[in-house]
Amino acid sequence: MSRRRSVGADAVVTGAGSGIGRAFAVELARRGGRVVCADLNESTAKETVVRIERAGGAAIAVGCDVAAEEDVAELAMTSSDWFGRPPDLVVNNAGIGAGGRVVGEAPLSDWQRTIDVNLWGVIHGCHTFVPGLRERGHGGVINVASAAGFTAAPRMAAYNVSKAGVVSLSETLAAELSGTGVAVTVLCPTFVRTNIFGGELIDPAAARMARGIASVAGFSAERVVRATLNAHDRGRLYVLPQLDAKALWRLKRLAPGVYARGAGLLGRLLPTDD
Repeated sequence: MSRRRSVGADAVVTGAGSGIGRAFAVELARRGGRVVCADLNESTAKETVVRIERAGGAAIAVGCDVAAEEDVAELAMTSSDWFGRPPDLVVNNAGIGAGGRVVGEAPLSDWQRTIDVNLWGVIHGCHTFVPGLRERGHGGVINVASAAGFTAAPRMAAYNVSKAGVVSLSETLAAELSGTGVAVTVLCPTFVRTNIFGGELIDPAAARMARGIASVAGFSAERVVRATLNAHDRGRLYVLPQLDAKALWRLKRLAPGVYARGAGLLGRLLPTDD
């Protein structure tokens, strides 16, 4: 297979019913691939398939709760049956937003659901699909994390922890797959114009602020996806598509104490609905 892993790939994309996941599915199909579009809401996955088919591509929709190991195992079997072989590329994208309350006030149920989807969903995807990729000796894994995984912004603990876990898992996987022909990429964007800010685990004030920032400074999902796939083709592990993500990445490593104090000040200034 060409080093351009995103071209002509048989790909599985989770959370493909909207946002970044839909953009991945559409772009992979545009690059000549066949795409399995998985989503908790199968009807939105079908909408993505319609878009792909109208553009001349090939795709199917599969209902899948990535938090459930058995659903992901079924997704793998369905994908292999449709492709006629295991997939070349797996995009573990499905995720939910959460935020607005400090540690100790955010309900433990919010922690559980956020980690179940955002972290365990990616763990299930890697656990299920990576052995086949390793055995075949080519292909790729793209895990969608967030700049929240290293910025550790206040009032976003559950989301931060879930995405930090995805970054760590991706780093570990990259080391384990080094030399196998299987590439690993982890996407860490800041604000992207998607519907993630409307999640039920985000407090209204935090959601309003995030949507406002995204509408002014956020990248489109399509722009983020193109940058990610191009970076994956070049074998890059980290993708920080925006300048603010790159700046925060460097600042935290160069001056961690200053960064923590600044983040704390920002957290005290953030609006709440209390």
